[in-house]
Parts: sequence; C-alpha cells; structure tokens
Amino acid sequence: MTKTPRTTLPPGIARVLKRLHYPLDVILLCVRWYVAYSLSLRDLEEMMAERGFEVDHSSVHRWVIKLVPLFEKAFRKHKRPVGRSWRMDETYVKVKGQWKYLYRAVDRDGNTVDFLLRARRDKVAARRYFEKAIDRNGEPEVITIDKSGANLAALEAINAERQTPIRIRQNKYLNNVVEQDHRAIKRIIRPMMGFKDFRCARIILSGIEIMHMIRKGQLIDDGSAQTVADRFYSLVM
Repeated sequence: MTKTPRTTLPPGIARVLKRLHYPLDVILLCVRWYVAYSLSLRDLEEMMAERGFEVDHSSVHRWVIKLVPLFEKAFRKHKRPVGRSWRMDETYVKVKGQWKYLYRAVDRDGNTVDFLLRARRDKVAARRYFEKAIDRNGEPEVITIDKSGANLAALEAINAERQTPIRIRQNKYLNNVVEQDHRAIKRIIRPMMGFKDFRCARIILSGIEIMHMIRKGQLIDDGSAQTVADRFYSLVM
C-alpha cells in the first residue's frame, strides 16, 4: 500500500475525510488509481479485496466525487504557466447515453492549458471555454483551431471586445498535438462505459486531467516529491 507523505491535513480535506469513515491511505489510493489508470469502479473493488479491504464500488465513486474538487482547487494554485500559442479542440464524452463535448487546449509544447465539459457544441460553449481558459492562464498570442465555425465565431466575438485581438489560425495539421493529447484522457475513461450524471462526469474528468498534467510536469512543487503519486498526494497533504 502506498503511504501518504504526512498525517497533518488541511482543514478542508480533514473535514471531508472525517465524514468518509475509512483509512486515509485506502481512500487516497483508490481516488488516485481511478483517475490515473484505465480501471472501472468494480476493478478497484476487486483490487482492494485482494489487499484485505472491503470497499464497495459505490464508496470509491463517492470518495472521488468528494475529493477531486479539493485536488483541483489545490492544483490550480500550483499549476505552471503555459505558453502563449494554444491549440484548441473538442472531443466527445458520453453522459447518460448522449454525447457531450470536452473542450481542451494545449500549448505548443503539449502542456494542458485548460478543459471544460459542455452539453452542446456551439458558439456559446466555445466562448465560455475560451473565457475560462484566458481568465485562468492569461491571454495567448495565437489560438489554433480546426475548421469549426462555432469556435471561430466565439473567438471573433471575444476579439471584438478586446483592444489587442488574439490571432486566430485555422490549421488542422497544427492541431494534431491536441488531438493526440485527447487520447490520454479517452484511454482512462474507456472502462467507465460512459458517465451517468453530468456533474459527476465533470468532476471525474477534472481528476483525470489533473493527473495527466502532473505526469506532464505541470505542477510546481518543492522538489521533495519523487514520484507522480507523491506529487498527486502533495496537493492535499
């Protein structure tokens, strides 16, 4: 069993864990494995049973939904700055049997800029994504998109309100880097067989994105964390 680095917890996560009534190591391990690897909730239930822990798959799901927002909040405070040349695209995610849209962007070096799950693929959704990404990561010099009219319309609407417009490129070849990056996220969610609830999908996807960014070295830490697991745990320890 992977050990957590410290036993002194921030008040926020301490309150959550107190209500979950389970060993800290088991809870954090299950949460990390679920967002880091291609595993279903029942896979984790079986894996914990092999280690002598009776953990129901519904309990793992509850832990993920409770804790991932705390991990995301901590990660946002320590996320490395991204470059000013972005590649943006959206990919499909099934929620309650219907396709929803995960908007994502990476910079020229492949670092994740931001992500946002939306129910629709249109100008309103694209603009909400761009505004969120700019607010959190600063203004880019250029954004590369595909031939999507909705994404182009959203950027043009944003530029109409700015003194210094963002340069827009529509080039599918240059967008290969973000399309390849989608695969890391889709690989993790494949065993989940679709999400049952939009809110839960949003939370779980944020956990997967955080772990993906940690693997890419996008977390600023003090250098004491030796592994990806240590860096993940350091967000709440």
